[in-house]
This record gives sequence, C-alpha cells and structure tokens, in this order.
Amino acid sequence: MTKIYHNPRCSKSRQTVQLLEREGETFETVLYMDSPPTATELTDILKQLGLQPIDLVRMNEQIWKENYKGKDLTNAQIVAAMVAHPRLIERPIVIKNGKAALGRPPENILGIL
Repeated sequence: MTKIYHNPRCSKSRQTVQLLEREGETFETVLYMDSPPTATELTDILKQLGLQPIDLVRMNEQIWKENYKGKDLTNAQIVAAMVAHPRLIERPIVIKNGKAALGRPPENILGIL
C-alpha cells in the first residue's frame, strides 16, 4: 500500500494527495505533524529516499534557524531534531513498495507509483 506523510496546511502536500487520487492509488495518510515518525522510521525513510538527513530539513523554519543553523551536527542529531520538531521535515513524502519520493514538485512521486 502507498503511504503519504502529509501536512494538510501545505499546498504541495495537498496537491500530492490530489495526484494520488487522480492516479487511483489507495493510500494511507500519516499526519506526521500529529504523529511524527520515530528516529528509526525517519532513518528508514531517508534510506528509501536516498537522502542524507540534512537534505530533508526545511532550513527556513524558525526552529532550525534559532536552534540548529550553523552548528556541526551529526546525522543522528539532525534526525533527532526532525523527530522533536516535525515541522522541520520536508514534505510530502510518498512511500510505495520500499521506494520513496519527495513530492516537490508533486509529479516527482509518479516514478514510484
């Protein structure tokens, strides 16, 4: 089954949900702002995306600028920051059959459907 890590307040995330619906996909919606992934889950997602933790951080978020920007952080510390502050996680993320794609732009997900 397809899974989307979704933030309904994000236009790209809403557009990606619409794209999944147009494609006829059955999907599970994870409202990650309410139920953030664990460090293990996020690490697995990063592997599926083929990204380093820093590549998934929303650098313009105030939380990042105030608490983390300019610091020499390990990958584990970056993952921990995203788990503690899910607003830092770039979205939406779609996972299907062990593959993941970042829906920025939403059409990026078509390659894994």
